[in-house]
Amino acid sequence: MMKFLITSFMVVLLSSAAWAQFPGAGGNKTSIVGKIEGSVLDSLSDSPIEFATIALRRSGFDKDIDGTISGTDGSFTIGNLKPGKYDINVSFIGYNAVLIKDVELTLKNPDASIGVVKLMTDEVLLEAVKVEGQRALVENKVDRLVYNAEDDASVRGGDAADVLRKVPMLAVDMNGNVSLRGSENLRILVNGKPSGIFSGSIADALKMIPADEISKVEVITTPSAKYDGEGSGGIINIITKKSKVQGVSGNVNAAVGNRQNRAAFNISGVKQRFGVNGGGGLFYSWPQEGSNSFLREDYIDGQTRVFEQDGDTKSSRIGFRGKFGAFYDFNAYNSINSTISFRGFSFNNESTLLSNYNDPINQLVEQYNRFNDGSNLKTGFDWTTDYTKKFETEGQELTFAFQLNGDISNDDKTIERQGNDVTLDYLEKNINKGNNFEYTLQADYIQPLSKTFKIETGLKSVLRNIDSDYTFDVFNTDNQQYEEDPSRSNVFLYDQNVYSAYVSSNLTFAKTWSMVAGARYEHTQLDGKFDDGSGAFDQSYGNVLPSIIIAKKIKFNTIKASFTQRIQRPSLFYINPYRNQEERKIITEGNPELKPELTDQFELGYSTFIRGTVINFSTYYKRTKDIISSFLRINDNGISVSTFENVGKTDIYGANLFTSFTVKNNWTLRGNIDVNQYKIISGGEEYNIENGTKSDLIYRIFASSSYSFKKGWKAELFAFYNSPRWSVQGSLPSFSMMNLGVQKEIFGDRGTIGLTVIDPFNANKSFKSDLVGDNFVQTSDFTIPFRSFGVNFSYRFGKLDFKQQDRKSVINNDDVKSGGGDQQGGGQGF
Repeated sequence: MMKFLITSFMVVLLSSAAWAQFPGAGGNKTSIVGKIEGSVLDSLSDSPIEFATIALRRSGFDKDIDGTISGTDGSFTIGNLKPGKYDINVSFIGYNAVLIKDVELTLKNPDASIGVVKLMTDEVLLEAVKVEGQRALVENKVDRLVYNAEDDASVRGGDAADVLRKVPMLAVDMNGNVSLRGSENLRILVNGKPSGIFSGSIADALKMIPADEISKVEVITTPSAKYDGEGSGGIINIITKKSKVQGVSGNVNAAVGNRQNRAAFNISGVKQRFGVNGGGGLFYSWPQEGSNSFLREDYIDGQTRVFEQDGDTKSSRIGFRGKFGAFYDFNAYNSINSTISFRGFSFNNESTLLSNYNDPINQLVEQYNRFNDGSNLKTGFDWTTDYTKKFETEGQELTFAFQLNGDISNDDKTIERQGNDVTLDYLEKNINKGNNFEYTLQADYIQPLSKTFKIETGLKSVLRNIDSDYTFDVFNTDNQQYEEDPSRSNVFLYDQNVYSAYVSSNLTFAKTWSMVAGARYEHTQLDGKFDDGSGAFDQSYGNVLPSIIIAKKIKFNTIKASFTQRIQRPSLFYINPYRNQEERKIITEGNPELKPELTDQFELGYSTFIRGTVINFSTYYKRTKDIISSFLRINDNGISVSTFENVGKTDIYGANLFTSFTVKNNWTLRGNIDVNQYKIISGGEEYNIENGTKSDLIYRIFASSSYSFKKGWKAELFAFYNSPRWSVQGSLPSFSMMNLGVQKEIFGDRGTIGLTVIDPFNANKSFKSDLVGDNFVQTSDFTIPFRSFGVNFSYRFGKLDFKQQDRKSVINNDDVKSGGGDQQGGGQGF
């Protein structure tokens, strides 16, 4: 018994002595545990860093004993900690780690907050005692890729299309049409919300957004269930520059060049819980001259008909935009935010074409000149109001939103033809007026169930009313008046309503694993008719669209796998039955009975950051059913009619590789290559695809180099090449570009002045398209001046000391296939 008592006493004594060595131990309260909390932000943008690694160590030791990762708002908490001293190591890919030492928890104060930890990117420039941080130009996040456009000198003075050409995985052709990994079926947002500006031609819309106003571009290849199901290729979110200050601040910028000229201003004022902002801009492109050529041969009864054109064009553009917004925080739990923006865009075009038509079947030879004088005016507005209710539970949130979009277009052309026979002469006016109004109601709710698990759900309705009023007036030489041609004039009325609901879960487990999984249901109702009652149709369908993203972080490496199903509804650009007949032998029209595209996409990605080098690699597979493509036919009268049809399905196998590395801290090199095998599987024999399939290789390559000199100088060189794009009937031209930008900081760091040069070695560029059908071959070629240069200037003013809340609408209308891409047509640009 004595030996047992002595042994027990020694064990208790030694255990007490060992525990006493740990700070804060002792007394009768050793069961008290506490926590350490804080948040992680980017040192330059003050934006939260999600999935940052927080490692816990005992003070003075290198071994990690616990840890966690930061949430979507950058916050983190490590709980169940005994009193003592700890070291906290905070790190994330692409940033320098921060070690915070000797965080002490005591019995009296068992909880500690280390406040805000700001991480700086690894590109650090040391000059005397001054330390400057520079964000990586391209950042790879778990669910998206981010291109920081405001850090790129070579896009100054350009437009949004010039910016998107620099973004990995994106391709922008010579007309400004955008594709993601070879697919043009995507959705473009501005500040996280849709804009009526993209309801028509994407190419024209991008020209209205100055590059100097863009802060960054986000590319989302696998959208979660909270996003609309539209955009089988993915989502592009253009984020404009926003004020982040209390008080009054703003900026002005301007660019003057031999091609384009721009001027813009923005101003904002914030005082406590109330803020307003506004701005506007103008742009103008000098008249640009180009040349066109067109040749078509079609075969009938062993005979060959030939139609050819040659001529010149002159075009110019002018536009404006404006915005006003305000917000008010009633208290910490209730806020309202409202924004209205408006825009206008005018495109003027004049052309003269010499045409020759030889029809041996009817022993017909025609020769005539055609003169076109056209103007296209587009105006529109977006008004969005959001109300947000937050709760005492962190992360719990309820949002209601309303949005009204309007887009109004007026296309007015005068066409005159003079030929070698009086029967070929005519003079007519072609007027097409279009109205597109959208009404959106949306409710979203977020419910955290734990620190690592939350549920998001919501309801949404998008109601669209689209009208197209088109008229042809032919000049009557007898009474010297224009008279309407009823056979080519009508009003088309179209309604598209989409009702949706979604649920999505966000889960972090085993510390380094994360998952976003959910499903979205969308019900679509369509109906359309002509004003005279003809051509009435209606259809409805429902779709369940699942999505899942799983990511694993291993130190500086991230592996991601995902699956999503998307839908692509045609917009007015594709369904408008208006017949464009600038040339009576070349007709284009929409197809109101198009079915939506459905796409299944699988993706596997890997990214790493090793000693200043970023590598992002992904492989993907996409299958799209009922693909929408333009299709051209030649009728017995030698007239070509181009429209849009569901031509079958496609399989796309592809891979994308992006890398960026820094040399001696001030020189950065970047490169990207995207390659995919594009296979079309025909839905019918009429599409003239051999053995029912057609397969082609499509690729895009770009490389860039930026160098930061002393005293605020910076230079950027950029070049890319897009291979020809293939369609059911032929190929669309390749496109390449090189540009150089140099800028210098002035007025301290508040202003910049720079020079941008585009393609200095190519005064002009030619673009050739080829189409082949079962009874025709067709080639079109146009040449435009391309070499350009410009001087740009920007200046920021106001207080820059206090952060303002970032406010963006919760509404994202991602559910229609916008126009501007996949245009074959053949000569329609004439």
